[in-house]
Amino acid sequence: MDTHVLPRAQSGLITPSYRAMQAELHASRPDYGVASTAFAPLVSRVVKQLGVRELLDYGAGKGRLGQSLAGEHGEALVVHHYDPAIEAWSADPEPREMVACIDVLEHIEPECLDPVLDDLRRVTRRVGFFTIHTGPAAKVLSDGRNAHLIQKPSKWWLERIAKRFSVVHLSEYEQGFCVIVAPLPAA
Repeated sequence: MDTHVLPRAQSGLITPSYRAMQAELHASRPDYGVASTAFAPLVSRVVKQLGVRELLDYGAGKGRLGQSLAGEHGEALVVHHYDPAIEAWSADPEPREMVACIDVLEHIEPECLDPVLDDLRRVTRRVGFFTIHTGPAAKVLSDGRNAHLIQKPSKWWLERIAKRFSVVHLSEYEQGFCVIVAPLPAA
């Protein structure tokens, strides 16, 4: 995919230069984009409790969440992937019953955060499972910035999330938090 032309929905969600940087990180670092495996048991529990049949992994990285869930759910759960830095998964995502967005939002370019949150609202039909790391990442980008471009406390994040979602459950952990959310009705 030409890094200077983005699909329609990605306009405003990621800049071409940052998309290229993320694609390079995913290609060169086996340990980049794999945090979702730690949260797979929690996602699996939500899937089971709510009887979810279809999930979108938003910011799928290497697709490890889908791999982890396949072992437990098999064909009972269809997992779709979206990641603008992974060419095979960069098409505009369709709305799905459940959306998982794990260790993604803190990596978003600050000027693109509101459009990304709006897009998450667009694609979440029933429930969202989001995790956000609030401190610095161990990784540094090729331009010298910390890989976590947005390092803000949970209160800051929740103010933005609450404009688009109802927070059903919040769990804080060292250096971050996870929320289960339901989309607010369209305005």
